[in-house]
Amino acid sequence: MKTIRIMLVDDHEMVREGIKSLLKKQPDIEVVTEAANGREALKKIAEIPCDVVIMDISMPELDGLATTTIIAGDYPETSVLALTVHADKQHFFKMLEAGAKGYMTKQNGPDELVAAIRTVAAGNVYLQPALARFLLDDYTKLLEKINRENSDGEEKKINPPPGLDLLSGREVEVLELIAEGLTAPQVARKLNLSPKTIGAHRERIMKKLNLHSTTALVKFAIRAGLIDIFH
Repeated sequence: MKTIRIMLVDDHEMVREGIKSLLKKQPDIEVVTEAANGREALKKIAEIPCDVVIMDISMPELDGLATTTIIAGDYPETSVLALTVHADKQHFFKMLEAGAKGYMTKQNGPDELVAAIRTVAAGNVYLQPALARFLLDDYTKLLEKINRENSDGEEKKINPPPGLDLLSGREVEVLELIAEGLTAPQVARKLNLSPKTIGAHRERIMKKLNLHSTTALVKFAIRAGLIDIFH
């Protein structure tokens, strides 16, 4: 069993101690370092490789948003999981745009935190269900706008976004399943392929579409009509 190496970044020592106490009970998770602000986190991650950074947002010196942007760019093998008091749409989207692979609030229980860590460590995205609705809301509003603009009353076809025609049939299948929330092993089992092959497909899809996160893939799949957001 591979151990997931964790960095805790939070300006409250009591919060860090509580998370460390919780994670000590998990045989596959180890807190290898911690930081009280973003500047300290960047210094630590350059010295100590980590699989997942649990990132607070509001911190002195360098906040979680700026720190996440740097880590996502300089350490792509490391996944950032936002753990914050902020449950609003603005912080949610800004952290995802910065490159965070997961987002949850501190009001959630310990089991959800452990599940989120394992999810992002496996290369997938974890979005707290109560907040993931923000993605749905944005695309619901988009479709409502299109319907309002269709003055003749006929159903208006939404043209697929540019790039869909660049994907092979298999890549479209993989994209659809990823967007539906399946992990790489689940996609592999469904398509009778190896997880390594699915990972290769995912990388090619992202390169062809010039996308840089699973969240961006999900948004593309919704715009392309590959998944039903009203399901």
